[in-house]
Amino acid sequence: MSSCSFYIAQVALLVCCLQASSLLAASLQAELVDERGQALENAVISLRGPLDEAASAAPAVMDQLAQQFVPNVLAVRTGAAVSFPNSDNIRHHVYSFSPAKRFELRLYQGTPSEPVVFDKPGVVVLGCNIHDWMVGYVYITDDPRFAVSDAQGVATLASLPAGRYAVTLWHPQTPQMLPQEAAPLTVGTEPIQQRYSLALQGTQAPAATPPASAFGDAFKKALRDAQ
Repeated sequence: MSSCSFYIAQVALLVCCLQASSLLAASLQAELVDERGQALENAVISLRGPLDEAASAAPAVMDQLAQQFVPNVLAVRTGAAVSFPNSDNIRHHVYSFSPAKRFELRLYQGTPSEPVVFDKPGVVVLGCNIHDWMVGYVYITDDPRFAVSDAQGVATLASLPAGRYAVTLWHPQTPQMLPQEAAPLTVGTEPIQQRYSLALQGTQAPAATPPASAFGDAFKKALRDAQ
């Protein structure tokens, strides 16, 4: 067999393997609820299991719209670069004092030129130094498969290779904002529907209050402009 024929045969074998893998992949529709059985929006489910990819983290966007962080909860893989556009017609001052990522984007409109790289797993609570009610969350995970639940408490994960997965759950109201381990999930070739219950407490954690700074006058002016 010539080297060219051997190469073609290898490519054909690889394509067949990939096609077979896709045929064996299943999907998970997770229903995330609280202890009373009420649907939980903005809950995160992540899976760790067979054939975990080593691919780089995909970039993501945390917008600011109508003086709110959008989405309220953003889940990303460790190492993801997150852009923080400001779609409002007023300035915002985004900050975090969370150990997983401390940063500050001082008074700005539009989109900062550089995204923020979230290089450690954990939870980052976002705040705005101008609008105290603005609180958002970035959940950073080493797990390659994850999703955030919608208003009906549903999160969908597609293309799951068959095997056994460790399942992790999180919501802004979990005790001490720590993730919770659920029972392992066994995936075959058929779609799966599974309900997961999270133990919650209190209200969502506010962003840490930023210390006074030389920008105090600018904050006050921006606040007056926003009113």
